[in-house]
Amino acid sequence: MALCSTKKVILLTVCVWLGFMVVIWFPELLPHLKSKRAIDKGIYRQEADDYKSNSSLHKDAVHVCITSDKNTIGGMVALINSIYSNTKHHVFFHLVLDAESQDHLRIWIETTKLKDIHYQIKVFPETWVKGKIKVRGGRQDLAKPLNYARYYLPKLFPDIKGRVLFIDDDSIVQEVISWACMASPVNVAVLLSIMKLSLGHAVGFSSECSSASRRLTLMKNNYADYIDFKSKKIKEMKIDPTECAFNTGVFIADLDLWRKFNITNQLLHWLELNTKEEIYGNERGGGGSQPPMMIVFYKKYTNIDPGWHVRYLGWTSGTSYTKQFIRMAKLLHWNGRFKPWGRVSQHKDVWLKYYIEDPTGKFKPARKN
Repeated sequence: MALCSTKKVILLTVCVWLGFMVVIWFPELLPHLKSKRAIDKGIYRQEADDYKSNSSLHKDAVHVCITSDKNTIGGMVALINSIYSNTKHHVFFHLVLDAESQDHLRIWIETTKLKDIHYQIKVFPETWVKGKIKVRGGRQDLAKPLNYARYYLPKLFPDIKGRVLFIDDDSIVQEVISWACMASPVNVAVLLSIMKLSLGHAVGFSSECSSASRRLTLMKNNYADYIDFKSKKIKEMKIDPTECAFNTGVFIADLDLWRKFNITNQLLHWLELNTKEEIYGNERGGGGSQPPMMIVFYKKYTNIDPGWHVRYLGWTSGTSYTKQFIRMAKLLHWNGRFKPWGRVSQHKDVWLKYYIEDPTGKFKPARKN
């Protein structure tokens, strides 16, 4: 009887020891531990890359900023992959998220092909815009705090000197380009980072008057489509209502000039004023983060080549561009209601080419049957 009990104790001890060794040697067999290790590794990598971003190792990097939340995080991942897959140039990703999504993104990066990218994750303090946002139109998704993180680039990244390329998470960078002055093929992210900005201009945008996509919006796409010209404050600005609008979903920003001109405070002035009186929001273009940027940067921006920012893929559910045109485009932007991860969207196959399955299973793009 005693011998039997001794054997059970020995067997139990061996099982416990084996289980312990499996955890030590093969943590990938246990999904929750794998996720935990990925989070820890991601935190380490983030701290290491934060340090390296301040050193000479990153002085030639292309700095790309993308913002996202739990509902659109799959778009951020696809966009990162499209840039990472299409250039050999050194790219440093600055990823701004809500607090709920930061560990999710670390797991997604560290357990997939993206594990070798250089990146940092910043949680956007939503208190920065609390009480400052008022969206009057039908698209209340434009009131999400992260839509306004683009106002705070110098504050979010105080150590970055020079340029940052901002790209909305419903975009894809798809083409590699041979460029004479570069040692290896590059994509539009790199080209935007080296494009020349006019003297005194802190930003570059795509004008709506120089794009094939203009005809798709059913708007004239001028300032009157976005801003209330009955406003006394707008009248004082001497803005021409027929001036061409520009799209703020993709832009290049010189953060040194942004700081010098105190751009963030200028944007916040119009953002907060709109909560007290109507400056924008009921026009066809809607509200959100774009109108204050249009006011502040009125005739103070450099035009981006329209082929480097093809937009309005999310404006309608049907296909508005030919496949040939899409193949020629350098950057695709699904701005509008119909996102590429939704059930109905145009040219979804292009986006799916770069989408990486979520290892946690939380984000699932809708697929047509």
